[in-house]
Amino acid sequence: MRFAVVGHAEWTEFARVTRPPRPGEIVAAAESWRAAAGGGAVAAVQIAKLTGGCRFFTALGDDEQGHRTKAELEAMGLEVLAAWRPEPQRRAFVFLDDDGERTITTIGDRMTPLSDDPLPWGELDEAAGIYFTAGDAGALRSARAADRLVATVRAGPVLAAAGVPLDALVRSAGDAGEPYAAGDIEPPPRAVVSSRGAAGGTIETADGRVSEWAAAPLPGPRVDVHGAGDSFAGGLTVGLGLGSSLDDAVKLAARCGAACVAGRGPYGNQLASLDP
Repeated sequence: MRFAVVGHAEWTEFARVTRPPRPGEIVAAAESWRAAAGGGAVAAVQIAKLTGGCRFFTALGDDEQGHRTKAELEAMGLEVLAAWRPEPQRRAFVFLDDDGERTITTIGDRMTPLSDDPLPWGELDEAAGIYFTAGDAGALRSARAADRLVATVRAGPVLAAAGVPLDALVRSAGDAGEPYAAGDIEPPPRAVVSSRGAAGGTIETADGRVSEWAAAPLPGPRVDVHGAGDSFAGGLTVGLGLGSSLDDAVKLAARCGAACVAGRGPYGNQLASLDP
């Protein structure tokens, strides 16, 4: 096993609109579709496209949408290792507007894989790189057995409780839901990688050094940003897992994010080659 993701998936409905509706307004969608998505799933598919495969440790609802989520992700190259839950599969609804922005509503609690689920946690020590988006402290401690461990700041409470060192913490500097300050996680991550979208971003290492990185150019017109951050995180995990320097891993991640923005939905134009 070279790479894995420990995290969550959502059965998602997408609607392309001129703009999201204002209160009391009705808007017509130009098109709509459904797909298995969510931060863990999108990052895992990006990893699989770059490396030829990825194991996805997750939890899914034991209903039609949960089983369809598993089947679709497997069709995109993942080995899905799912703990089945009796509640309905978590869903999401996404507006994609003419500016390429996405507006998301989630329905149901986030389903997370737990350390006492009957999943092959002991095999995570075979991984070159793991990206963590959701789970309990025990699952995160198992993930730390990988050569490189990357996590999203959205898993903050678990990251703080587990007390394991991260090779990189990923966050969007412009997202109010992804704050981070020194001391939030101990031991501190070896690097905090903060994205500012088209403005690039920063890398802050545990010794206090801060550097900036430039966004990669879009390979085509901006279509929508849904999945760009998750694709970025998947690319960063691959770069670090393959032994690249942090700067080079971030460059690969930036290319993944830019490619995703130029495609329809999270999978329409994900980067499919490590070649520059």
